Amino acid sequence: MAGAEQRVVAVIMVGGPTKGTRFRPLSLNVPKPLFPLAGQPMVHHPISACRRVSRQFPPSFVSWIPSLQIPNLAQIYLIGFYEEREFALYVSSISNELRIPVRYLREDKPHGSAGGLYSFRDYIMEDSPSHIVLLNCDVCSSFPLPDMLEAHKKYGGMGTLLVNKVSAESANQFGELVADPDTNELLHYTEKPETFVSDLINCGVYIFTPNIFNAIEDVLKQKKDRANLRRVSSFEALQSATKALPADFVRLDQDILSPLAGKKELYTYQTLDFWEQIKTPGMSLRCSGLYLSQFRRTSPHLLASGDGKRTATIVGDVYIHPSAKVHPTSKIGPNVSISANARVGAGARLINCIILDDVEIMENAVVIHSIVGWKSSIGKWSRVQAIHLGEGDHNAKLGITILGEAVDVEDEVVVVNSIVLPNKTLNVSVQEEIIL
Repeated sequence: MAGAEQRVVAVIMVGGPTKGTRFRPLSLNVPKPLFPLAGQPMVHHPISACRRVSRQFPPSFVSWIPSLQIPNLAQIYLIGFYEEREFALYVSSISNELRIPVRYLREDKPHGSAGGLYSFRDYIMEDSPSHIVLLNCDVCSSFPLPDMLEAHKKYGGMGTLLVNKVSAESANQFGELVADPDTNELLHYTEKPETFVSDLINCGVYIFTPNIFNAIEDVLKQKKDRANLRRVSSFEALQSATKALPADFVRLDQDILSPLAGKKELYTYQTLDFWEQIKTPGMSLRCSGLYLSQFRRTSPHLLASGDGKRTATIVGDVYIHPSAKVHPTSKIGPNVSISANARVGAGARLINCIILDDVEIMENAVVIHSIVGWKSSIGKWSRVQAIHLGEGDHNAKLGITILGEAVDVEDEVVVVNSIVLPNKTLNVSVQEEIIL
């Protein structure tokens, strides 16, 4: 009976092809949630974190024993707008790997962040969970879910939000909130306010009891009642039609969190570890580095090592896929991820970059602060790089160099701070250009 009381279901919101347009050209080839960070699909990191929920072992112990199951994690659901076929292979693979059922649920139309959760409530409640973990796929975090779950149980409320402190200048890009410093109760919540409210922000990671569905249902009823009772002039009706959201569209932040703040239903848990939003390719490169750094604590077997004798010289945190071929005279790292079937030639130097499947980097080429797309090639003595402007500039469009799929950089060509769309050949050097 104790096991049933602790049963957990996880839900990860993965968005859809109409979202994440800032992630192009990388999202032209693969759904954004499946883009690799630190050698693993973006969605793999929150899934792995969910697998550790409420188990009486430290995360480092769980992570390096793949066969260890978490008995109280009943199911993981991915909810989004992508075609089911785009996730079918990954869902099957990750289910077998983690020995936890993972299922993709496709929304028929936009329902909002809370409405989408509600529309699949029958699936989510199949296993009668006592708790629901809700995460957004485009969040990069250490996901302290076991500690967060314990705090949630002590609070005794309907929901707990993961929160983080950011600079006052950047706070208005997120949902800002005010929490009681003693009880951690959520007192006030506002989404992307025009004026500064607080440097405490919503991280897009939640733990709810099933009562969240009652709260969403109440909002749906209120919206329906307002629609039925509305009596407006034809001019007001025209204005309302252009602004009003569908009656079954419920936003978690504005429709649920804001009204319930200060009612002893919602609480906060502050993370002191890393947290970022993955909105742009530049942020994906930074987040890949954060996950590689986390591997040193949780999954050291995934990190490469080498001293330049029989294998390449490895500096810092580096992931190399087993099928990749890296010449012993090359020097790799820090913060480098090399994907399947990539080939790195003699004397090549790679720093702070993501090398995707089937890429060839030839002799003495240099890649720095860049993402090299699938099946691309970097010629001999060529240089692909971005001028690194510091951590605060990862969101800048040209703070990184990106090569789309099947881009060929010929020998002795320099590419700096540029974005190159797929299937292009560069035989002259370029700087700060977007090549369509």
